[in-house]
Amino acid sequence: MAKHGKKYLEAAKLIDSEATYEPSEAVELVKKAATAKFDETIEAAVRLGVDPRKQDQAVRGVVVLPHGTGKTQRVLVFAKGDKAKEAEAAGADYVGDADMINKIQQGWFEFDVCVATPDMMSEVGKLGRLLGGKGLMPNPKAGTVTFDVSKAVQEIKAGKIEYRLDRAGQIHAPIGKASFSAEQLNENLKALMDALNRAKPAAAKGVYLKNVSLSSTMGPGARVNAASFR
Repeated sequence: MAKHGKKYLEAAKLIDSEATYEPSEAVELVKKAATAKFDETIEAAVRLGVDPRKQDQAVRGVVVLPHGTGKTQRVLVFAKGDKAKEAEAAGADYVGDADMINKIQQGWFEFDVCVATPDMMSEVGKLGRLLGGKGLMPNPKAGTVTFDVSKAVQEIKAGKIEYRLDRAGQIHAPIGKASFSAEQLNENLKALMDALNRAKPAAAKGVYLKNVSLSSTMGPGARVNAASFR
């Protein structure tokens, strides 16, 4: 078993590990338990009643959190001509085509999200191993392969996140920072859960939202009443 420090153990006293809390109460407790010297990220972990091994039960999508994540995303756009100009005007941090591809091949990764126009994907595909291994490959399902680069960049900057079912049948997603108000965190959490409900696969049977918990980067988790989101 992992050993925890004094701060963690003190914070853990605030949360009953056997209890299930209503969303607003869980948010307040997790905020209080975030005692690190930096602004901790608050994350939601959601266990879904689906089989991650089956393609027809895959859950993946995007959602724009109303209050963002608290992190400024550095956006790279692969585009040419007018679309490159459009991306720059929308606030993309880096824009290019062959020059950016070459830069990444040389080991440059000073960005958090990649967007590409469809006509660039044959070239961007050459970076499959490099970008795919870091979860950075542009993907139509995530809205990052599109000719509407302006909208894509603006949504990412506004707080769009991607969620994806892992092999254990769980979704892990940030809903903000410990410095956010309880109201902001609650609204971000609701936006995420609404998106997950909309993404329910038709093949999913039984209880879909099985378990929900919240935790900060360095703090203990609090179990949330999943039924409140059904």
